[in-house]
Amino acid sequence: MLDETLLDTPEGLAEADHRGLLRGAAEAGARVRTAARNAAEAGIGSLKPDGRPRAVLIAGPGAAATHTADLLGTLAGPGSPVVRLAPTGVAPAAGALRWELPGWTGSVDLLLIATPDGTEPSLSFLAEQAYRRGCSVAGVAPPRTPLADAVAGAHGLFVPMATAPYDQEEPLAASSPGVLWALLTPLLALLDRIGLLDAPPEALQKVADRLDAIAERCGPAIATYSNPAKTLAAELADALPVIWTEGTSAGPAGRRFAAALAELAGRPALVAELPEALAAHSALLAGPLAASADPDDFFRDRVEEPPALHARVVLLRDRPLGGLTAAPAARDVALSHDTPVSELEPEEGGELETLAELIAVTDFAAVYLALASGA
Repeated sequence: MLDETLLDTPEGLAEADHRGLLRGAAEAGARVRTAARNAAEAGIGSLKPDGRPRAVLIAGPGAAATHTADLLGTLAGPGSPVVRLAPTGVAPAAGALRWELPGWTGSVDLLLIATPDGTEPSLSFLAEQAYRRGCSVAGVAPPRTPLADAVAGAHGLFVPMATAPYDQEEPLAASSPGVLWALLTPLLALLDRIGLLDAPPEALQKVADRLDAIAERCGPAIATYSNPAKTLAAELADALPVIWTEGTSAGPAGRRFAAALAELAGRPALVAELPEALAAHSALLAGPLAASADPDDFFRDRVEEPPALHARVVLLRDRPLGGLTAAPAARDVALSHDTPVSELEPEEGGELETLAELIAVTDFAAVYLALASGA
């Protein structure tokens, strides 16, 4: 059950936030600035790339590396393959995970290693393996870790991860907002330098400014009725989020939201892109999860019963209303099955800014849902 009264009690939210999730969401803009500064100090701005790589390989543990690869692949576009190297192993522990380079990896490829840990032996071995094959290597991880030494030994580029003192107090959640931006920002700067995507320093500054603005709008002191993140969290109480995305950059934002709901709030969610989502989820909305699916007596006593789980569509869009859009059809399909719809659309800006806004609002929503439901 969601304690909606907690949402409008900043002191209660702070007391419930044992993992520092709200602090991480609020400081996302500061993480971007620190990470961009670390990237500049590491020499990314002075690199003189000799052409574009054939493929970019990304390795790292957990949701943070998955989302980083998803975002970079989306921003780079289909002309620049971005491949995530998924680990194998018997447990999600630093010493148990294993990464391998594809057999075709060679001197025309680029390996990116992104991890909030840096102690994974297999990632250090991966950097050495890439060096032996002539593959360029870059890494983002906490400083003074074995991976930092391995990247240096492979004559690669190492960027210290933007961390905060409190990061050592509790284990970092892979879906934590601070982790994502600390890993993603230096890699955006690097891929901008080699011409795979457009993320110059001024664009990263705008991202940081947009994240600061969202932190002001969605902070714990802002009441639910004027706080889009708290409003979304309250709307998703006792609901199965069915996340429909529209627009190129909304896709990874929706997939990250679903992962954050699972990891941070312990809530399942489904995600698909419009217009195909309408066909993929039509049977779901017509089935027992629809809001109109309870045929029992409306007046029976439900005090002792757990609330029924019903679907709620969350529409994430990064397209203007005047463009080609499947949003009207999505609303019609949802409402025809008595399924409520929540909508998020960012304010105007560059692609990175609008993407950052969608991620930031949904990050705050996942955190509020986690705290108010006692996850």
